[in-house]
Amino acid sequence: MSRDGLQGVVPTAMPQQHMSLVILGHVDHGKSTVIGRLLAETNALPQGKLEQVRALCRRTAKPFEYAFLLDALKDERDQGITIDAARCFFRTAARRYLVFDAPGHVEFLRNMITGAAKAEAAFLVIDAQEGVRENSRRHGYIASMLGLEQISVLINKMDLVGYRQDVFAAVRDQYAEFLRHLTVNPVSFIPVSASEGDNMVALSARMPWYQGATVLQQLDAFAPEHPAADGPFRLPVQDIYKFTEAGDQRRIFAGTVLTGRARVGDEVVFLPSAKRSRIASLEAFHAPERDGVHAGQAVGLTLAHELYIKPGEMMTRAAEPAPAVGMRFRANVFWMGRAPMIRDRRYKLKIGTARVPVQLVSVLHVLDRTDLTSAAARSQIDRHDLAECVLETLRPIAFDPVARVRETGRFVIVDGYDIAAAGVVLEKAADGVTALGEQVRKREFGWVPSAITPDERAQAYGHRARFVVLTGDDAEQLDLLAGALERRLFGQGHKAYCLRLANVVRGLDYDLITEGDAHDEHIRRLGELARILIDAGQIVVAAIAGADAGDHGLLATLSHPLEVLFVHVGSPSPAAAPGLVVVPVSMGTDAWLDRVGALLG
Repeated sequence: MSRDGLQGVVPTAMPQQHMSLVILGHVDHGKSTVIGRLLAETNALPQGKLEQVRALCRRTAKPFEYAFLLDALKDERDQGITIDAARCFFRTAARRYLVFDAPGHVEFLRNMITGAAKAEAAFLVIDAQEGVRENSRRHGYIASMLGLEQISVLINKMDLVGYRQDVFAAVRDQYAEFLRHLTVNPVSFIPVSASEGDNMVALSARMPWYQGATVLQQLDAFAPEHPAADGPFRLPVQDIYKFTEAGDQRRIFAGTVLTGRARVGDEVVFLPSAKRSRIASLEAFHAPERDGVHAGQAVGLTLAHELYIKPGEMMTRAAEPAPAVGMRFRANVFWMGRAPMIRDRRYKLKIGTARVPVQLVSVLHVLDRTDLTSAAARSQIDRHDLAECVLETLRPIAFDPVARVRETGRFVIVDGYDIAAAGVVLEKAADGVTALGEQVRKREFGWVPSAITPDERAQAYGHRARFVVLTGDDAEQLDLLAGALERRLFGQGHKAYCLRLANVVRGLDYDLITEGDAHDEHIRRLGELARILIDAGQIVVAAIAGADAGDHGLLATLSHPLEVLFVHVGSPSPAAAPGLVVVPVSMGTDAWLDRVGALLG
């Protein structure tokens, strides 16, 4: 069908339904040509764009290709490969489309994943003459891993094989068998010649043996996903703002709603901290007031109770199913890093707005892309491996299995400054001995004890060694109380030292720490130094503003086998860590010091 013929079926009213689509396939199998042809046939090109590209091809003595309509970057046109996940828009009578042209070259797989992760459906293009290639298999696996259930396979360049049905059938059967092992059932296989237009918008007379849907018909037949607003409420906290002008002391929690909806008055829970409150108001600059928010909207909100929440927490509605919270989860990972992913090396996990150190615990199996066999008992994940593994974060995080909530079940892993992997959470894994716990066990096993026993030091000093950690929201108040407690203990003849976090982090080489890991590195250093001072018989006092249960767990692990006394200054938290003692300062400083001194015995 010509462009003029199609123009008559495009309504004057703009379609309201939207769908995102990704085009996948091995390099040079014709992905960009498919999109370029669709753009031309649906009159989606700017006025004169087609003639402009044709003229450019004549000037550069290159044969015209529809792919040039999409590959706008000069280096892409010169090299003949798609480097970025280019985006374009067009519409049919049924809906509007946002199309990602994902790179097929192996070096640009991370760009391909970026496009595929945002799509609701996919066309996977295979060259009829070249047949199924390694990247065809790899892209099929990644589409499956990312939860793309609607996949149509376009067997392209049928003109190069004389439009033969047996060639089409052979490629179709081979790839269908491959996808069957991945539990992927493609909705269709379509023989096409994108460059010649066969079966793109009308059935081709050169392939009378095919009477299925055309590419354009298949596009409109894809079912849109259930709206994200229908899912459970998930808002990863991006930042917290406080505007103090005119005495405004409210905290405004900002982020983008990934799924679900919420209204003013709803009870919300922040995870992993488990702190609760109610939505008091929805804030926006120069916008009408509103009492509700839904998926896709960026929002600032205030709470009925002032809570200390860190960026990276997940806001959920108390009345809905909660995400999982934990440090270990089973995941599918596609590794793209130049160096392999190995155990005992720390990487950075990005999931939602959370940024947390992560380690490889075990490799369950690695899929061979050629024959789909699984290699078990592997100690590392090599470049371009597709692996099922167990990962462990340094502190608890909130997440959903990707089968339940896709938006909060996907993640990336950063190695240094590079995105090294993309993955999906399959399920929460059973807790075990953590990687940090194992490191502490090895530390204690190799610890060279002093010739002076703890009992001898306690008898000589008149007290046992202790580690006292003050927590709360007011950093200035905590610092003053920590200093006052040190002075009180010292005046009583005790060996006391206030280990200030500012001194611990002084001189820290941030070039060696990936973004987002600094806080955890501060806690680690604090815990390791406290372990040495406690071994020397000291009473060590530290103050950590905003410390949560994850910080408590880190310090307790790092201080093992010695006990940590956590003293929370202020109102008790509904998510208080086990063993946390709440001592309000409203009783007065002297009374507060007496109370804490009594706790120390």
